[in-house]
Amino acid sequence: MDLLIGSNNRHKVEELRRIMDSSFPALMRLLIPAEVKNFPREIVESGSSLEENAYIKAAAIYEATGIACVADDTGLEVDALQGAPGVYSARFAGENCSYADNRSKLLADLQGIPADQRTARFRTVICFTDGWRTFFAEGSCPGRISEAERGQAGFAYDPIFISAGSKLTFAEISAEEKNAISHRGRALQNFATRIKEYLAS
Repeated sequence: MDLLIGSNNRHKVEELRRIMDSSFPALMRLLIPAEVKNFPREIVESGSSLEENAYIKAAAIYEATGIACVADDTGLEVDALQGAPGVYSARFAGENCSYADNRSKLLADLQGIPADQRTARFRTVICFTDGWRTFFAEGSCPGRISEAERGQAGFAYDPIFISAGSKLTFAEISAEEKNAISHRGRALQNFATRIKEYLAS
């Protein structure tokens, strides 16, 4: 079975492919946007939730390519900010902002908030569709926001997110360590179980 990873984000594609290859390498052939025709150039993520955005992307990509697709949306939910930035995580600091812009705004918004009140979680929702069936898988990783950026690895909010039980940010640990506990890794493990059940039915 061919499965198209519905993202042009290089960091996200690398992370998804690494996890999925280790989960079910013999079950399907993984494709990226550059390897298929008619991949949509732009998809407006107009949903008000991670679930809606993941579905919007997966459905649009399948309709354009005709290939079974998996798309995801991820948000960082900070309790002291009533769940923000959430579905707006990628553009928290405004349209066309950088990862650094988003981190700077979040740290500024949390200035003066003590460590025990900086709790947060990363949450990923995956949507699969092949024209016959659509289903979702979810994963989350609890933790807290650091008071300053630390580490050189990872991307996006990784330099300011410390997972529960750790003293290191996601940007201070290896990709393997992150994948073992990350929201996306947990969502993909749930997705792996769902897709295997679906293909066996």
